Amino acid sequence: MVSERTEVQVRPGVEEDLDALTDIYNHYVRETPITFDTAAFTPEERRPWLLSHPEDGPHRLMVATDADTQEILGYATSSPYRAKAAYDTSVEVTVYVAPHASRRGIGTLLYKALFEALADEDLHRAYAGIAQPNEASTRLHERFGFRYVGTYREVGRKFGRYWDVAWYEKQL
Repeated sequence: MVSERTEVQVRPGVEEDLDALTDIYNHYVRETPITFDTAAFTPEERRPWLLSHPEDGPHRLMVATDADTQEILGYATSSPYRAKAAYDTSVEVTVYVAPHASRRGIGTLLYKALFEALADEDLHRAYAGIAQPNEASTRLHERFGFRYVGTYREVGRKFGRYWDVAWYEKQL
């Protein structure tokens, strides 16, 4: 369990993080509508995702760890917004926090490090899709200057029901 006083370090993600990152993501796949993936991944299935986020460039992976134990507490990414070349100066961002580490400011630390890392990149906008309802994620994104731009209604089906996704953007 993460205590209120746990010192957290944020660093770029590395291949050795793959198992822990996959475990965190799979929690959200299995238990929540936060991601629209519906089947859990093996670390090998997630390896291409990890490798698509190098230590430099516009597509980053930042990892938060407990300073004492090095346990991974969460991660944030910037990924291509869409595959077409005209979208190259836009990224989609996301953050996932280990369930036992929520409400400790981990997401804030991760986004702060991610946006600092992206500051010198040739980027114009960041976008975030937030499955609804998710007030904590909405607050986090608004805290970082994201503004609501619209909602895709009932765009995904998971757990036998349809979910809306609210879209937010931030100028970089």
